[in-house]
Amino acid sequence: MGLYRDLGKNPGVFRVLGSQLMARFPFGMLSIIMLLHIQVAYGDYTSAGIVLATQSVGQAVSGPLSSRLMGKWGMRPVLTVTSIACTALLVMIAMLHLPLVVVTVLALLVGLATPPITPAVRTMYPKLVPGKQLSALFSLDAAAQEIIWVVGPVVAVFVTSQFNTTAGLCVAAGFMLLGGAWFISSPALGKVKLLPSKRGLGAVLRYPTVVISTVIGFFFVASFAAIEAGIVAAFAGPDGGHGSMESGLVLAVFAGGSLVGGLLIGHREMRPWSPALRILLVLAGTAATLFSLNIWWLSIVLFIGGLGTAPTFAAISTIVSATVRFSETAEAYGWIGTGQLVGVATGSALAGIAIDVAGAHGALIVSSGLLVACAIVAIVALRWMPDLRGRSIEPPAETGTVTIPLP
Repeated sequence: MGLYRDLGKNPGVFRVLGSQLMARFPFGMLSIIMLLHIQVAYGDYTSAGIVLATQSVGQAVSGPLSSRLMGKWGMRPVLTVTSIACTALLVMIAMLHLPLVVVTVLALLVGLATPPITPAVRTMYPKLVPGKQLSALFSLDAAAQEIIWVVGPVVAVFVTSQFNTTAGLCVAAGFMLLGGAWFISSPALGKVKLLPSKRGLGAVLRYPTVVISTVIGFFFVASFAAIEAGIVAAFAGPDGGHGSMESGLVLAVFAGGSLVGGLLIGHREMRPWSPALRILLVLAGTAATLFSLNIWWLSIVLFIGGLGTAPTFAAISTIVSATVRFSETAEAYGWIGTGQLVGVATGSALAGIAIDVAGAHGALIVSSGLLVACAIVAIVALRWMPDLRGRSIEPPAETGTVTIPLP
């Protein structure tokens, strides 16, 4: 644990880590709350799937675009405008009972206005700590991220069970506004200037590692969104209610496994096969949920699966930081963030349809299938994965080699 303690010697690191966690926390809540809110309002999960899919389209557009805008206009202006706009749109969806078509349009705007917190903070990390500490910081960030993606739904289930889905959406909006303000006001944010990319939008996708990380992130996070919906459906009351605290307990244990795995495994030196092995561990725990919906069985197997979750996210961040130039890392993380956010919406949408067709088991099957696809991608991509044993994790130099012909 000394690795993580040493991070505190770098000024502002823990404030940035905590503030970005709070600012990103709503995205762990939104998929499940939006799914339940639309289902309650319109009577079926398919309508909720349509809304979430539309939101994902907006996120797919906004991720890399807003990341490039931060390099052009600065991080603070872009983060401020998007945080306020996204918060206002969420409150509108929560408070106003509108036709489904209108809500779908608002969901698209929510996606477009998604604050680019992830690309901003992960681009900052290499400038906040020495290269030898970067792996530990990415590991700690990944463990914290699991609070977002796994504990977020627990909070969502608790709020909706105690109050309603309207309150849940408003709580998510509050986290977004307050967390965004805390992060934007961080002194460290003003000290790190993003360099404008010298190439056109999408050129960063020429890096195989960026494409691989984006695809892996999509399938990986989509599987979590699906299993979260399946766990909630598994413990729903006979009246179709969504207030069972058993689901919150199971998801909390899942989060606990991820936190433990992130702290114990995530900082280890990455080899080409590391992401695939970590994904297979998560797959083993997820597939085991198909044997029983007993709360104790689910808790045990998901804790085991959770051990590989945060380490996989740490591997994705490490791969990008070690292979992409600093001027292009913001856009790279933007594409990866888009893949993950679209994965949340896609996983929830597929799970919603599967629940309508086959109940909770349908969502668990969807989650397992998405992880199988994720593992296949990681195995096929072994040849492009960097071997970082004994290497300092720092972005490659901005300058390249120029060949000058001799006279």
